[in-house]
Amino acid sequence: MEIKTIEQMNEITADVRSTFGMLAPEQLNWKPSENEWSVAQCLDHLIKTNSEMLPAIDAKIAGAPNTFWEKWSPLTGYFGRFLVNSLPVDKKKFKVPSKSIAPPSSIPGDIVDRFADNQSVVIEKIVALDGLDWERIVVTSPFMGLMTYRLSDGITILVEHEKRHVRQAKRVMEREGFSMATAVV
Repeated sequence: MEIKTIEQMNEITADVRSTFGMLAPEQLNWKPSENEWSVAQCLDHLIKTNSEMLPAIDAKIAGAPNTFWEKWSPLTGYFGRFLVNSLPVDKKKFKVPSKSIAPPSSIPGDIVDRFADNQSVVIEKIVALDGLDWERIVVTSPFMGLMTYRLSDGITILVEHEKRHVRQAKRVMEREGFSMATAVV
């Protein structure tokens, strides 16, 4: 699973660079409406959510055993499957579970580079999980303490979450009012 995951993460990074890397800061921050996110906000949200997951991943890399709740939660398989199955369906909206991962209204123009840098860190962590039993290790969601899922599901959720928001960012570029005329060349 690790190699496939790393390939997917690298593909996402390359896609983000090629699709959004030449956009001007104004384009990255353009929003179709007040209640929708800009391209930059989508990428900022991914950086923040991935960063929130890193302590849980670091703990498992360091050999932390499953907690009592992680061992005995009857919902571990349910939560993991629910998120893995629902993230690819773009029609289902989710509320941001924490204000700490909600993006600000304006994002600096280096967001694509910062996203790529964050991806490198996440990939390093996934590589460090090599040799661990991704089906037996359980992690607790940093956003909802009662939600646990297998490490394999947690990593799949991370990748699918990224794909979801990259698709969302691409849809922003397709909206009326988004102008490619000011793209950096």
